[in-house]
Amino acid sequence: MDTAQHSRVIEVDWFAASSIGPHAVAFKNHLTERMYAAHTVSSYVAEVTHFARWICTRRLPLARIDEVSVGIFLDDHLPSCACTGHTRHDRADHSAALGHLLVVLRAQGAIAQPPVSMTPVDEELRRYDEHMDHVRGLAPKSRTMVLRIVGRLLAERFDGNPVDIAAITPEHVRRFFAEQAALHSKPAGAGSVVSSLRGYFRYRASLGDLVHGLVGALSYPANWALSSLPKKLTDEEVAQLVGSLNNPCRAMRRACAIVRCALDLGLRSIEVAQLSLDDIDWHAGTITLRHTKGRRVDILPLPVATGEAIAKYLELERPKTSNRAIFVRNVAPRGTPIGADLIRITIRQAYARAGLPYTRSHLLRHTMANRLLASGSSLKEVADVLRHRSLNTTMIYAKLDSRSLAAVALPWPGSAS
Repeated sequence: MDTAQHSRVIEVDWFAASSIGPHAVAFKNHLTERMYAAHTVSSYVAEVTHFARWICTRRLPLARIDEVSVGIFLDDHLPSCACTGHTRHDRADHSAALGHLLVVLRAQGAIAQPPVSMTPVDEELRRYDEHMDHVRGLAPKSRTMVLRIVGRLLAERFDGNPVDIAAITPEHVRRFFAEQAALHSKPAGAGSVVSSLRGYFRYRASLGDLVHGLVGALSYPANWALSSLPKKLTDEEVAQLVGSLNNPCRAMRRACAIVRCALDLGLRSIEVAQLSLDDIDWHAGTITLRHTKGRRVDILPLPVATGEAIAKYLELERPKTSNRAIFVRNVAPRGTPIGADLIRITIRQAYARAGLPYTRSHLLRHTMANRLLASGSSLKEVADVLRHRSLNTTMIYAKLDSRSLAAVALPWPGSAS
């Protein structure tokens, strides 16, 4: 037996001898079920074995394994590790492997769930989050932004003490807003601070608190509505983008289908990510949107080009999986749904391949709206396709409606017409 094989036997013995040894099979099954490659499974097992040896030498009981002990291993032991047989000290790989280990141990009931912060501010934020979710119907991303801003105010004012809204004065609010506004370069960013705080104070008013003075202490920065034109792709740039999607690169069919959903249907990134196989009626040629920003169920016609792009992806490239999401991961955990961030990354990469100087995925939604207007659709029809709750939201596109603008244009003074 050579040195490498002998080292591997020693590593397996350390794994089995440690307190996590009884969960080794569950750990390997956890990785295999998520379709991690064989070499990745082997690497993660070796890194968990390294951790197992460390907890054995420290005589750490199973119940004491948590994020804290993992952090000590990564921060203190790994940089200066001299363990025999462990030549790879990659922190990222060890951190990923041990993250999976904690998931498995908690699923097996072997260690406690992570503690939930119970400070008065955290409890207040949890209650307000439930209100925003169930009463106001805000999307998760919007709630996260609001909680971050409100949490800063409450943490600054109360720290670990009980939340007493009566102790917040208009001067506290004005000073806090000035500090937060300085972090934003555009009025819209500072405006989000105002809307977040006003929404919270109105929530407290519904509970009987006297906060009218706090609401009045906030005013939106000057930011003229509809003052700018929505950016869009020209027809030449659209053709350039679509043409670049024929490149037979890895994951290109998925990229093509994603770009088509944003360009032809005007879907937001989160809406593309949450599309399901059950949402498409191939016979009727429609697609149902169930997870929209407005929490409505909308049915849209499925353009032929979009349907063909999705069908090619499903038939030729999508990994085999029991998951019903249309767009899934190509790498481990393979076959699980992708998120909105990957949708945005995919669209940015499509821009780059096409040689276009853009980065925002929402640009495709603006482009679709402009193409509808150019083809003769009314603003109401554009609003319906974009699924805007208010027609005022769609009014920004009125500046792009050259057909209607030409009809109301007055002749230039002194001209013949």
